[in-house]
Order: sequence, then C-alpha cells, then structure tokens
Amino acid sequence: MTSSTKDAVGPVRSWSFGTAPGAVPLLGHTLALWRRPLDFLASLPAHGDLVEIRLGPSRAYLACHPDLVHQVLVNPRVFDKGGVFDKARQLLGNSLSVSRGDDHRFQRRVIQPAFHSTKIAEYTAAVGEDTRAATRSWRAGEAQDIGEAMHALLMRVAARTLFSTGVDMETIEEARQCLRTVSQGIYKRTVAPLGLMEKLPTPENRRYEWSNTRLREIVDTMIGERRRSDEDHGDLLSTLLRAEHPESGKRLTDEEVLDQVVTFLVAGSETTASTLAFVFHLLGAHPEIEQRVHAEIDAAVGDRSPVFDDLPNLEYTRAVITEALRLYPPSWMSMRVASADTELGGHPIPSGAMVVYSAWAMHHNPELFPEPEKFVPERWLDERAKDVPRGALLPFGAGSHKCIGDVLALTETALIVATIAGRWRLRPVPGSTLSPEPKATLEAGPLPMICEPRQRG
Repeated sequence: MTSSTKDAVGPVRSWSFGTAPGAVPLLGHTLALWRRPLDFLASLPAHGDLVEIRLGPSRAYLACHPDLVHQVLVNPRVFDKGGVFDKARQLLGNSLSVSRGDDHRFQRRVIQPAFHSTKIAEYTAAVGEDTRAATRSWRAGEAQDIGEAMHALLMRVAARTLFSTGVDMETIEEARQCLRTVSQGIYKRTVAPLGLMEKLPTPENRRYEWSNTRLREIVDTMIGERRRSDEDHGDLLSTLLRAEHPESGKRLTDEEVLDQVVTFLVAGSETTASTLAFVFHLLGAHPEIEQRVHAEIDAAVGDRSPVFDDLPNLEYTRAVITEALRLYPPSWMSMRVASADTELGGHPIPSGAMVVYSAWAMHHNPELFPEPEKFVPERWLDERAKDVPRGALLPFGAGSHKCIGDVLALTETALIVATIAGRWRLRPVPGSTLSPEPKATLEAGPLPMICEPRQRG
C-alpha cells in the first residue's frame, strides 16, 4: 500500500505502508519482540516505510524511513513521550529524558548551558587519569570482562563529573550495583506492560524496590550536602544547582535536580560503558583498523593522558566510535504517542496510538547503509560521510528530546579509547562471541578480552 505526501521543499513523495507478518492471536508481535527483538525490528523495513505491528490488542506503527522518524521526533506536540516506556519514570522521575510539554521545555532551557563545550572540557579533564587508575591492575595475558570493566570505570567517571569530590569508592560501587538492578528491572517492566508480575512480593521485586530507594537516597544525600555548603565545585551538580531559566530566573527544585542526576548516572555509565565494550571488541576483531587507531593516538597524544583539546586530532578514532554506535546503538528502540488524531506518511494515526522507531532497524538497513553488517569506520570520513542519508544515524535521538549529553558522552568515549588503546591491545578470548543484549539499553553482555601491553611506534 502506498500514499503520497508533500514535504517542506515541495515535491510529492510516495510512502509505502505495510503490516508486520507473523502476528499471534491475542499477543500480536509481543512474542517476537520478547524473543528476538533485534532480528524482528531489522526485518520490518522490507515491509514498508511505515509498518503496523500489534502489541497485544493494541496497534502500533514502526516508522522505518529516516524522514518519517524525523517528522515524529521534531513534532513533540503531536508525537509526545509516553507509552509503555513511561515505566522508566520509576527510575528517572520527571527528568529531562522523560518529561513532556512545558516541563520539558523549562528543563531544557535551564540545563542546556551545563553542556556547553567549555563545561565539557572541565568535566572531562580527569577522564584520562581515572582511566589509567582503573586499568592499573590489568596484567599481561589476563582476561578482563570488558563490559563489566567499562561499567565500573564509567560509574567512576560519571561520579567525578557529577560530584567531583566527596564520594568514596565504596559508595560509588554501591550506587553502581543499585543502578544495574534497577535498570534490569525497568526493562522487564517495560516489556511486560500489564504490570502483573511487578506487583508480586518476589525477592527480585524486593531487590528492585530497595535498590531504587537506596540509589535515590545516595544522590539525595549528595544534593543536601552541596546545598548546605553552597560551594561551587565546578562539577555538573554545582552547575545544576545554580542553573537559572534565562527569562524567568526560576531554578530547578531539589527533586528535579535529583531526577536529572539519576538520569545522568544512567546515561553516563550504562550507555557509554556498552559503547566502549563494543568499540574494543570491534578493534580486537579488526587488527588493521586497530593499528590505524594506535598510530593516530601515538601521533596525537604520545605518552601523556589525552585531553579535550586532542579530539580534533583523533578523527579516525572518532569515526571508529561513530561506526560502533551505528552497529550497536545504545537506544535500540523507542517510541512516542500520538497526542491527537494525525497522519504519518499519508497514513492516519489515531490519538493514543504508539509510534515506534528503531535505531537498530535503520542502522542495519542496506538501503541506508551498504553492507550494513560490516565494520567500516571510513563511512564517516571525508566525502563518504556525505553519502549517508540525513537522519539515518540516530544513536542519540533528534529534535527537542535529543540526548542533551551526547557531546559529553562522545568526548568521554574518545578520551577513554585513546587512553586504553595508547597502552593496551585487547583480544577476544578464543571461542567467545559477541551477543548484544537488547535491554533498557543495548548491552554487550559478558565479553572477556585478553590484555596485551603494547609497544609504541
């Protein structure tokens, strides 16, 4: 089925509309999304630019073409946050990542200056040192679960970015374990939207509730101590506590600051850690690309810790990271809810309907990325980058709800890659395989890698 719409520049475009095959009575495509979500989503663009799927008795629509995804993401008044992913509010409160309407617009205006490039340079000044400290215990020939190692490192980096001083390693580790428990619980609640199992007093549910409460207690204590001292530590927490709306002068409440800090801990540890694990796996599996990264880092950084000002000289390293984000996007699927009767691609969308989009499906679509399963950092260099269709790369979202910390995340990732790759080669343990785990974010899962100290030059 096709329909035509007129875009902003005038020409009429034909969009194809299809229905996902394989729906099961009563359950629809819920089982496919539960059992093999990545394969299922990647198969749908072949059925149309906009594809209807069934989530139990409800209809949802997967926008497969980047232009349709763009229409969804830049029209938050029509396609608003919501749907089953509202479960994330149990962890993130009413933070920037899940808030809507006036709340979101206010928070965005207040928080945006905290992510200016000068601030990011300050926040990331010690990333290289933290990375060296975290890898100091590595030994030649030993295997490290690189996913777990990166998660521990990123929690340390996120804590320093947010709090700079005053958080001991024991508290950081406790917060990390709480965060992992809650993140896993949120995902399970999201894919089981009826909410029956989460109401049972099982040990798993009790751990979830305790971890969520304890995590917020830890953060709330830090906010209270900073409020009482009224010192500016130059970290993200100080910036949030002092941030004002440019017109009204209104500030964030302590509860709003708490929600933002928890959100930044999630984004700064969970998603960035997984990206780093994927990067090091890909480098270990592609020695020729790894050698080029090593040569670039040696020339740009030498034996010192890399800093923010080194990033322009790490062009190929940054292309490697971009290609890893294409292959393994942290936010592999998300959705919006139609706030009123509308249309998309010429097809009617009723009020309350869920509109889904999947970075995984787009990033693995051969119509958008030739040979999509291949690791080709050169896609993002020079003239080749111009061949990528607009909006086809979507690791951080788009529009007013685009991840506000995307530049910070990319900066931390590049600095950590440069620090580790400057001293180590990481090799996959023979027989181990990469099995991406689509949870609240896309995780690398257990990924043992052998550490080999490298000789420069």
